[in-house]
Amino acid sequence: MLAGENGPAVQTALRIVVKMGDLFGAPRLLPVTRAHIDSGIYEGQSGLDFVEMLLAKGGKVAVPTSMNVVSLDLERWQQNSRVPLSFATPARRLAEMYLKMGARPTFTCAPYQLKESTPHFGEQIAWAESNAVAFVNSVVGARTNKYGDFFDICLALTGRVPAYGLHLTENRRGQLLLRLKEVSPALLREDAFYQVLGYLVGRLSGNNIPVIEGLPRSVSEDQLKALSAAAASSGAVTLFHVVGVTPEAPDLENAFGGNLPLEIIEIDMPILRQARQELSVNPEGGDRPDVIALGSPHFSLAESIQLAGLVEGRRVAPGIEFFVATNRVVYQALDERGLLAKLAAFGANVTQDTCVVVSPLIKPDAQLLMTNSAKYAYYAPGKLRMPVVFGTLAECVDSAVAGRLVRDDTLWN
Repeated sequence: MLAGENGPAVQTALRIVVKMGDLFGAPRLLPVTRAHIDSGIYEGQSGLDFVEMLLAKGGKVAVPTSMNVVSLDLERWQQNSRVPLSFATPARRLAEMYLKMGARPTFTCAPYQLKESTPHFGEQIAWAESNAVAFVNSVVGARTNKYGDFFDICLALTGRVPAYGLHLTENRRGQLLLRLKEVSPALLREDAFYQVLGYLVGRLSGNNIPVIEGLPRSVSEDQLKALSAAAASSGAVTLFHVVGVTPEAPDLENAFGGNLPLEIIEIDMPILRQARQELSVNPEGGDRPDVIALGSPHFSLAESIQLAGLVEGRRVAPGIEFFVATNRVVYQALDERGLLAKLAAFGANVTQDTCVVVSPLIKPDAQLLMTNSAKYAYYAPGKLRMPVVFGTLAECVDSAVAGRLVRDDTLWN
């Protein structure tokens, strides 16, 4: 491939892959069987220039390649007056060029919840998007490092990755033990607990691979999704183990590969309460959330059905915007079940392909955002320059209806 026998695009991409491998100290390259691309978010001319160069050289992906979120709902962006044509035109062009190279129009940050995109245990893959990397490494047991923009498409074009990091068995052993202590069964069933725990895991872990002890075997896929996203946002977590739950951690001995943990940290209720409090950054003490944002990572069908049940017969208060981000498969399923109409009647704006962090959806004069997503909560003050309040899904709905913050501290006491 370096000699150009597979075309100039592959030759260029492989030169980059080899150079990066040298920088990482990788002794060789490994073949991968699928890729997930995060370079489709429009952030300026450089992104367009790079993919246009690869496309002009005849670039085609060598392995099945899914796409992360892009900068707008590609099918309905014209319905939102806040998306200017000057932004939509290059954003659409960027997405279209990746599709021309053979990427699939999945446009989701949770590709692991799409049947055709889910890898299997031990599969060597090349994925971008922090929450997706943490989830497939940890919950599925596939193998990938967190790959960045531009480099991800080079890996997809060549079907090769440098052999380093989490691609190698010896680098996947746990290092830090996080032990839950005296957490009530009721709180362990609450979805918001996994958002808070994930935020805490990311903050405590640093560059270490955490092993979590004390979660129930009944933990759901969506709860593990929340944990993955929060841990990858507040920290550099790309792999975690949950004893008795995730595939590489049937017990402590396997989770640590026979080694002793570098440190043992007990996570009790005071620590969890403090973490929950830190997810709300509301210095002015505002009590009226004018934006509710759900779906980071993208809402699954199960989460959407749960939301539809909570909004039955209710209506968002005047002046409050309620956003739900999901993927195309779930959007279609909601439409077919009549749930999309139910959510619209409530006042929810359900979007696909994108989310409020990367698309100009939120009204410019918004003063306070509320979310059930630790990832949104962590990024909103910096990326959206907005104060934020974290709550459960039910609290978000209740607050939207009441027109003021509604939160219940009972389970956290």
